[in-house]
Amino acid sequence: MMFKVVTPVSTEPVLLAEARLQLRLTADDSTADDALISAWITAAREIAEHYTRVAIAPQTLEMALCEFPELDGFIDLQMPPVVSISSIKYTDGAGVEQTISAAGYTLSAYGISRRINLAYATYWPITQDIADAVRIRYVTGYTTAPKSVKAAILLMVAWLHEHRGDEMSPDDIQPPAAKALLQTVKVW
Repeated sequence: MMFKVVTPVSTEPVLLAEARLQLRLTADDSTADDALISAWITAAREIAEHYTRVAIAPQTLEMALCEFPELDGFIDLQMPPVVSISSIKYTDGAGVEQTISAAGYTLSAYGISRRINLAYATYWPITQDIADAVRIRYVTGYTTAPKSVKAAILLMVAWLHEHRGDEMSPDDIQPPAAKALLQTVKVW
């Protein structure tokens, strides 16, 4: 199971003005570092997404599978919360791309939405035995990030600002309070 970004995040969940406030920069302070601060916001969101396995901001992804699950099984999409399914396409046994009708499946509305279930009395079709035979395109991400996530991103931006050039392990989110805040939305 792999996915790729089709449409990246266009608006970060934390605004530059919010980050400047977190860094205690006023309107009178230089804006020379604003591009760098914006890059830290994006980096902090990406770190948060990697750690939580949750889409923090709206984006369109496409997940690929080698085949559908057994007959009436479900599909769990990566990077919830899934807002909508754009399409489910597959390569049939003859090598022709097919699209499954939206009436043939549902997106679970319980918990953090990510599960595709088949409609009643339907089955997944047989695919050709090739890599990426099934391709699911979907819109995912919070329209408004949870406050705990925004706080974590702001803490990470402040840490990056204070520790310019310091080494950081990808699994070691700094400061530790940011990691604790992100655990409120982490998919385990």
